[in-house]
Amino acid sequence: MINSQQLLEAAGKSAIIKKKTKTDNNMKDFWDNRYSKDEFAYGEDPNNYLKEQLTKLPLGTILFPAEGEGRNAVFAAQLGWTVSAFDISIEGKNKAIRLANKNEVEINYQVGELTKTINYDNEQFDAIALIFAHFPTDIKSLYHKNFDKYLRKGGVIIFEAFSKMHLENNKANDKVGGPKDIGMLFSTEEVHSYFENYEIIELEEKEVELNEGIFHKGKGSVIRFLGRKK
Repeated sequence: MINSQQLLEAAGKSAIIKKKTKTDNNMKDFWDNRYSKDEFAYGEDPNNYLKEQLTKLPLGTILFPAEGEGRNAVFAAQLGWTVSAFDISIEGKNKAIRLANKNEVEINYQVGELTKTINYDNEQFDAIALIFAHFPTDIKSLYHKNFDKYLRKGGVIIFEAFSKMHLENNKANDKVGGPKDIGMLFSTEEVHSYFENYEIIELEEKEVELNEGIFHKGKGSVIRFLGRKK
């Protein structure tokens, strides 16, 4: 027989699930709306840090989480990488495939949520590129643990994302973009905790001048990490 405490707990869990579902839908709608326009939100050219690091590595398999409109994935494919990517936005995928076709390359792009509708094999990739891949606080740690599993020993993480200090830049200039939820932003300590068993080639917080499409314009505070899995 179910008592009143169990009913309250069940009601609480149901409310949390409904709230999370609403938040997930809101994020999907936000990105679908942003990517549905003809112009590429963050441009068609690859991120500078990705371009600088990826060209130094031997070709192999690479994963692009939260890849949006595909500018970085297409660049990797042009270099000769075997490219996988995912995002929650179908409009992002549509733009990415359009860009891939324009550049006569192929990318394997899935739409959905990691571990729910999308899964990859352990040690499937030689590199994982996390370029402004910001995730909600409740899944952030889980996602990064999975990225570590998907990477082969000796594989490389290329990471650039907004730091927690970036909130001040965002307040001063909303055109620079980035999440306004500090929980979705990063610190060097946090990034190091996600990738503890790595040779750290580079890990720093710095200010950079962004000029990527419409929504990354101006001074941003970023974390850059380049690490090789031991």
